[in-house]
Amino acid sequence: MVGIPAVSHVLPSLEIIRELVARGHRVTYANDPAVRGLTEPTGAELVPCTSVLPVADNDWPDDPIAAMSLFLDDAVQALPQLRAAYDRDPADLYLYDIGAYAARALGESQRRPVMQLSPTFVAWEGYDQEVAAPLWQLPGADAYRAKFGRWLAESGATTTDVDVFPSRPAHALALISRAMQPHADRVDTTTVTFVGPCYDLSDQESTWRRPADAENVLLISLGSAYTRQPEFYRRCLAAFGDLPGWHVVLQIGRHTDAGELGAIPANVEVHSWVPQRAILEQADAFVTHAGMGGCGEGLLAGVPMIAVPQGAEQFMNADRLVELGVARRIDTAEATAENLRGALTELTADPEVARRSARLRDAARAEGGTTRAADLIEALLTLPD
Repeated sequence: MVGIPAVSHVLPSLEIIRELVARGHRVTYANDPAVRGLTEPTGAELVPCTSVLPVADNDWPDDPIAAMSLFLDDAVQALPQLRAAYDRDPADLYLYDIGAYAARALGESQRRPVMQLSPTFVAWEGYDQEVAAPLWQLPGADAYRAKFGRWLAESGATTTDVDVFPSRPAHALALISRAMQPHADRVDTTTVTFVGPCYDLSDQESTWRRPADAENVLLISLGSAYTRQPEFYRRCLAAFGDLPGWHVVLQIGRHTDAGELGAIPANVEVHSWVPQRAILEQADAFVTHAGMGGCGEGLLAGVPMIAVPQGAEQFMNADRLVELGVARRIDTAEATAENLRGALTELTADPEVARRSARLRDAARAEGGTTRAADLIEALLTLPD
């Protein structure tokens, strides 16, 4: 497995790695040492591959071409590191995150099978015209494409088309619920399989316990990247603090100090990090930034959601949750205490929302998750002679 050190790109596939190790495979995980604490508990051997992506300080550029260039630059410097680790000891199969371009180049140069693990939506028929083409009109796009093309030609990859290499893998597992995929009916299912979110649900309650006197539980989390939001958290405390019958778990991330929030109501617990899946399995509602990981966890738990998107594809994800009938979208500027409290009351009182949440939960779990993903990986695996 080859990944990037963004937590939202590491967490979705960890249970797959753990399952492959449990099945007796030797699994290495090439990634930045910063995520060692996440990867090593799976039983995989960390292969240090330092990254230049700005995940530590979350300093991502707003310009999409500049952001895409960061991933290309990361791949350029990662490929020599991967070659040093794997040229003398090639893998029988390379799994790779969507942002880890160098892994596909390495696998193709070694004539080994490669499979992309996508923690977000995948390309569909028409994607090139509807999404990619407008990007190529932006300033800097021509230089970016030329640089990408030169790198592909020099890397030894057999796929050298810049329009194909990043978004059209030969084999891919989409680690999301099919319900979250835009234009799902136009996805090439001969190359992409939706296996749903891959989480271990067997022992989640052991890491967090619902208070015995809690009639309802609400989780509030903006994930791992957009957590410097003290004013939003204060609004949440005003909206849900001392709300009769509700116990609130508020995750504020490592960029916000709890002291900035003022007095904490008695029904609220505040943490920098929480076992989100464990809490959602026992929760009744979820305030989320609508990152794909959070959306998948919410759907898998069958809870209604208040989506407060912060960036990137989260606005599209939030709209999709609304279309599915299990969420309300409230943009940050409109996330007043009154609006937040009103959305929670409406969602949790609507029996149709509950029915739709239950149906989507059952559909997500039926996609197969970790076990199906591992089965498909083994089917592609070519054992050495």
